[in-house]
Amino acid sequence: MNLVSQLLNAAISAGTPLLFATLGGILIEKSGVIQLGAEGLMLMGAVTAALTYLAVPDLLLTLAAVFFVGALLGLLHALLTVTLRSNQVVSGLALTLFGTGLSAFLGKSIAGVPLPQAVPNVTLNFLSGVPLLGAVLGKLDLLTWISWFLVVFFQVVYTRTRWGLHLKAVGDNPATADVMGIRVQVYRYLCVAMGSSLIALGGADLLLVYSPNWIEGMTSGRGWIAVALIIFSQWNPVKALIGTYLFGALDTLGFRLQLAGSLVPPYFLKMIPYVITILVLIFVGWRSRNKASSAPQALGVPYIREQRQ
Repeated sequence: MNLVSQLLNAAISAGTPLLFATLGGILIEKSGVIQLGAEGLMLMGAVTAALTYLAVPDLLLTLAAVFFVGALLGLLHALLTVTLRSNQVVSGLALTLFGTGLSAFLGKSIAGVPLPQAVPNVTLNFLSGVPLLGAVLGKLDLLTWISWFLVVFFQVVYTRTRWGLHLKAVGDNPATADVMGIRVQVYRYLCVAMGSSLIALGGADLLLVYSPNWIEGMTSGRGWIAVALIIFSQWNPVKALIGTYLFGALDTLGFRLQLAGSLVPPYFLKMIPYVITILVLIFVGWRSRNKASSAPQALGVPYIREQRQ
């Protein structure tokens, strides 16, 4: 039981940064805009969190700074793709390269400097006597609980609210949505800005909870895994929760095999979650080959109002 609880705790800790990034990517892509800048956004979120938290060790101020930087970069992406109608794939890749380079430059002076304090845990004393649940849920950090709240919040918004129906219309058929009086560009700008802030928050969680000091390139490709998890989850927040924690469990499995004295080279053990992710995507694609895609139908297609029919 102790081993199981440790593995679950490690999976949650490793998967939560990905959960934030995947939820942000789902929000962006539901509006019809492709987001391939997750890696750069996560790195910028991490370095912003490090710089702010080391200067003023206040969690709320740090999260506010991360949200602001993420939204600013998201608005840049929206300007290029929504207003200027640039290629969304190229814009996303440029955002990744820009975020990777800028974060490395900004983080030079604080590389390896430990954070002054940890993110507070939410203690649930009434679970202390419950087997497994008490060990797993009894002392989770605040950001993990926020990520779970966001999963429920977005699931309700997407399926039970007028705003969610409008967003679906914008992502599937922006011309029809425009005729109905829905402001397509406003929805896309808001979703790209908010989603980018959530992706940046994933990078902040990676630094504040999972690895509490800035290291250049510390995301190690997690932004690209988040892009894959958007497809794996079929743009569904609940499935995203499952997928991110599955990756988190596989990520920690390699480390625990090293501790157990595995003879497999550590480089191959680190490849496990990425290889499994590729295999899962192949399997999901094969199973749904004869089914209608769950992706927004207008994903990646710039909307030109003058062309509506």
